Amino acid sequence: MPAYPMASRVQGPLIRARDWLDERGKLAWIAAMVLGFVVFWPLGLALLAYMIWSKRMFSCSHRHHRHARYYAPSTGNSAFDAYREETLKRLEDEHREFVDFLQKLREAKDKAEFDQFMQSRNEKPDAYPGA
Repeated sequence: MPAYPMASRVQGPLIRARDWLDERGKLAWIAAMVLGFVVFWPLGLALLAYMIWSKRMFSCSHRHHRHARYYAPSTGNSAFDAYREETLKRLEDEHREFVDFLQKLREAKDKAEFDQFMQSRNEKPDAYPGA
């Protein structure tokens, strides 16, 4: 069981929302911030602080690179740049496979716990006979 189960439940949707806004650019972030201020001003303030802290307020264009999640500018050495791109892609694929493995592991653990619960439930004598 993770140390902070609530954090993992909240983190996933927040990361998906961040990536979705990044795909749409700076105007989407600004619209989300304004909407946050309209709905609940601390939310808008939190979005503004996050945009400044993560530098999304000033540059979102480099996040549109679709092939690599973590884009870095060219170093001028094409062999190194190709190696870096290949390594980053391999690491992203391994990360995705690992996350999938963890999900399957969690599902298997949940199924085992449920099967154990059902087995113990079926073995217990009926607490209310005739009910």
